[in-house]
Amino acid sequence: MREDLTFEITRAYDLLPHVVGASWASIWFRINKIRRPTKEQFREKVVEYFNMLELLTNAFPQDAMFKEMTDYTKYKHADEIRKILTGNNSEIEKRYKRYIDYG
Repeated sequence: MREDLTFEITRAYDLLPHVVGASWASIWFRINKIRRPTKEQFREKVVEYFNMLELLTNAFPQDAMFKEMTDYTKYKHADEIRKILTGNNSEIEKRYKRYIDYG
């Protein structure tokens, strides 16, 4: 797929995991007075909130013209989850460290 078609989706998936997932996860831990979640607990909570955005993977019309973009969006969503859970999303790891340091 051409980069000019995927650019905006890629940028969104650069931001959504930490802007939505990590922010909501941090709030959840604060309200529940959990000051030192493990990295795994934090990552799982991020994925829980990030997954609420999965509906966006079906936002485009379900016709042949949008199939490639829909497939790409679903791939990006799944790839971000994999990165979060394996510790390969540097922004989530920064947010975890910040939460632990400043909670």
